[in-house]
Amino acid sequence: MSDIENAAACLRSGGVIAHATEGVWGLACDPYNDEAIERILVIKGREAAKGLLLIASTATEFEAALRELRPKVRAKVIASWPGHVTWLLPGDAYPQRIKGKHSTVACRVPDHEQAREIAAVFGAPIASTSLNRAGEPPVQDHEQARAQFFELVDMVVPGQTSGFIGASAILDVDGSIIRKASI
Repeated sequence: MSDIENAAACLRSGGVIAHATEGVWGLACDPYNDEAIERILVIKGREAAKGLLLIASTATEFEAALRELRPKVRAKVIASWPGHVTWLLPGDAYPQRIKGKHSTVACRVPDHEQAREIAAVFGAPIASTSLNRAGEPPVQDHEQARAQFFELVDMVVPGQTSGFIGASAILDVDGSIIRKASI
């Protein structure tokens, strides 16, 4: 099996993986597996109220949220993917554990082929957040991911970032920047 197939199988079995994204490394799991979500929160020391983001292989995987948008806004979101931008979209179709205290869900089709392929082989969007402990800078490379998180995750997927600087921009549906931060 390839690294991508192993990562997707790990996610399907309730595992937590570390993987490269555009600008930082991520920590990912099945968004419908409460135990895996809890593991991510514990690993990061993150409050559940902050929520997590979802990454997918294509925009169509976010159809439940996209169909709630005005056509012009929907087109703008879809045109930005794959890309280094996360959109806060209507979250009615997604688990509260992913949304945290919010009514929206943070969604991205990453500009990182391996991250998209993991989601594609998994067969659905995956929960992903920056690979770091709360208050610390995100992991930037494979060696750092292995050194800091190997014992805490089920798999560190070999790979590298796309070379972007930092986490993706986070935009609301009208296009205004809300913040640039890791989710």
